[in-house]
Amino acid sequence: MAEDQRKDVSVPEEQDEGEALGRSIRDARRAKGWTLEEAGQAAGIGRSTLSKIENNQTKPSFEIVRRLTQALEMNTPQLFVQSGQSGIAGRRDYTAKGQGEIRETSTYLHELLCSDLTSKRMLPYVATIRARDISEFDPWVRHSGEEFMYVLSGELVFVSEHYRPLPMKAGDSLYYDSGMGHGCISTSEEDAKVLWVSLE
Repeated sequence: MAEDQRKDVSVPEEQDEGEALGRSIRDARRAKGWTLEEAGQAAGIGRSTLSKIENNQTKPSFEIVRRLTQALEMNTPQLFVQSGQSGIAGRRDYTAKGQGEIRETSTYLHELLCSDLTSKRMLPYVATIRARDISEFDPWVRHSGEEFMYVLSGELVFVSEHYRPLPMKAGDSLYYDSGMGHGCISTSEEDAKVLWVSLE
């Protein structure tokens, strides 16, 4: 009985995720100096809808999240992960070479892989590092969870708020807390490419 009562008062996982999403969107909007009205117009959604998303009063569709992150130039591909419990076992998703979903920011070009499945706890994607100077990251990239990064080609420097800049080259890998402010800059002649896996 006591165990059942503890379950009743726990905060639902979806609520936690909704709060994190709303907070990230609000922070990105304020960083651009936009009002709810201006951000809503840029993303093609109503002011009241955006307000409800920021305050976790509604669960936005995948398409609305996509529009908001694009309009706000958010460097957080993990927001494309929509978690949820599924009773279906043995799920599968597939992306042919070069057929991933493209998402562009001023610093990265992301190719989201296996994006048809939205109820998953990890997000794999290939990123082309366009940034050449850490000053291009204002503010730092940061979001909940952890990330694994594997350098596919070129050379880069991984810069974070708690550690010295880390030079990396093809074949190097890194696992880190993505809540720590961070960013990558290419140092090779060609833009570096990395495989990233974001984990909640």
